[in-house]
Amino acid sequence: MPPAAAAGQEAEQPRQRMSWINTILMFLAVQFFVGQLTNKFTQKSVPSPETAAAGTSESGEPVQLAVVPNTVYPYWPTGTKYDFRLYITDSRIFTSFDLDPTLEGYDLKYGDSGYRITKDILFPTTEAVRNNGSVSAHLYVAQSGAEFKPSSPDYDPKKAYEMHFRLSHYMPQKKEVKTKHLLGGDGGETKEEGNEDPAGPPPIMSYWHPNITIGMVPSDQLNYVGMPPPTRQWVPLESTGLRDSTGQNGWYYPIVFNHQFWQLASQMTEINSTVSYLPMSIEFVPVPYWKFQIMVSMDAGLKQQAQSMGQSGAGELEEVKRVLLETNIWLLGLTAAVSLLHMVFEMLAFKNDISHWKNKKDNIGVSVRTIIANVVMQTIIFLYLMDNNENTSWMVMFTQGSGILVEAWKITTAVDIKIEPSTGVIPYSVVFKDKHVLSDTEKKTQEYDQIAFKYMYIAAVPLIGAYAVYSLIYDTHKSWYSFIITTLVGSVYAYGFLMLVPSIYINYRLKSVAHMPRRAMIYKFLNTFIDDLFAFVIKMPLLHRLATLRDDVIFFIYLYQTWLYRVDPTRVNEFGQGGDDESEAAEEKKEIEVTKDVPAEASVTSSEIVVKSTTTKRK
Repeated sequence: MPPAAAAGQEAEQPRQRMSWINTILMFLAVQFFVGQLTNKFTQKSVPSPETAAAGTSESGEPVQLAVVPNTVYPYWPTGTKYDFRLYITDSRIFTSFDLDPTLEGYDLKYGDSGYRITKDILFPTTEAVRNNGSVSAHLYVAQSGAEFKPSSPDYDPKKAYEMHFRLSHYMPQKKEVKTKHLLGGDGGETKEEGNEDPAGPPPIMSYWHPNITIGMVPSDQLNYVGMPPPTRQWVPLESTGLRDSTGQNGWYYPIVFNHQFWQLASQMTEINSTVSYLPMSIEFVPVPYWKFQIMVSMDAGLKQQAQSMGQSGAGELEEVKRVLLETNIWLLGLTAAVSLLHMVFEMLAFKNDISHWKNKKDNIGVSVRTIIANVVMQTIIFLYLMDNNENTSWMVMFTQGSGILVEAWKITTAVDIKIEPSTGVIPYSVVFKDKHVLSDTEKKTQEYDQIAFKYMYIAAVPLIGAYAVYSLIYDTHKSWYSFIITTLVGSVYAYGFLMLVPSIYINYRLKSVAHMPRRAMIYKFLNTFIDDLFAFVIKMPLLHRLATLRDDVIFFIYLYQTWLYRVDPTRVNEFGQGGDDESEAAEEKKEIEVTKDVPAEASVTSSEIVVKSTTTKRK
């Protein structure tokens, strides 16, 4: 896809992604503090497993044992030394203890945060793995010197436990769109893999991410029944079902979890028949309990949201993870805070823009051609989003469609649109007619608008033509329709700033900015600076990063014109109020009052006063 066209897709999503980040951060903050308060109020003395009597209370009376314990206590005290062995195989069941461990560690201290064990290997794939099989990890943890093998007579469940989890990922096959050189030629075709039925769902395939992080989580007493399921699944309960004297509480082994939150789908590769080895970068590290809670909750929440939102939602949530991973925490916090202001400014700009056009009395300074061009350009972007709907959310398309309707409504407030018979090839044509007899200033506005667009055509048409020829020769496209839409949307994002020039030119020729919706313009330009900040946070093509600066240039020109033409007795405000009409009304009122105060015999003098007043006003 050409960079300019790709910018169209990326440009519609930064604000929505930042709103996702705000929502996620708020959710995590609330969940974290609620969890901390819950643990604080449920904290009590930790009983020793040695004093537990299964099925009897402290007085020796029988008690009913809870199947699921309410509260769980750490089975191994902090400071316990332990060893671990990690095996990675193509089977979910492991019995081959005669194999060398993939990763191992000895004499580690439970609760210590000063160690990190890593290893890089190439894992040879088997026939089962290449045929959509899975890759699994088998972790065995035991106190130092204790037996690892569960089938051994020396195995003690008080001193050892095991955990098994899948390392490979199953997800819909990444679909490659079939494109080709429309003029023919070699090397321009990308075949669609896997899904033979384009209308059906893509097949589920096995994918691999090279980074494997296994975390040991030191923790204290936990409210087991109150835990969210994503957190509870990683808490290994004591294997014999031991309960305390109340029969309601139990114990758990040290928490070990597979940290997959930062594994982005874009970094995964499909495991197929051509893959002989899987690269692995394995690390075993201690992870604080609060961080463990955040990671597993976010991972589960994003996966659930992705399933409910479909493929487009999954792509947006993937981008949220990428932003969190690659962006500086201070810049991310600043961007999240500023994005709230962005939404406020956007609503205020929309409100004032609608109010300005609703109450505008004339067409002075209005570039009707620019409004029509905006409708055309936004329609092109909308068709482009429709052509790439597998990567675009419906919320973005709804926002784009709403913008088209607002711009079209602005046209109806400036001119009358009629369909009249035509003598050409097309029997009917769309005609734009003025709503009233134009004043001299309105006629000048139309003249300046026509001049501005004349020079814009001279500059834009060769550029668009050159870009279209380049794209046709060197780029691949799905169809001729896709080529036309992609070329047009690329031109819109590359040369769209030309649509802002007519208004600047009209201001220059009229020597006035009174007709501009000042409040709406200020809110919109404030949002352009926020978009500049987004451009450094959200992943997007370089062309669109540069395009975000074009509105800044126009804004500074507008500020200069506001300063240059700041003295304007006929200026109207953003609601179309004031200016010549109200000045004349005030003068007429003044004339009436003067006439009333002057005696009848002094009527000639009164007339002279009125003439002098009018003359002074015109000067």
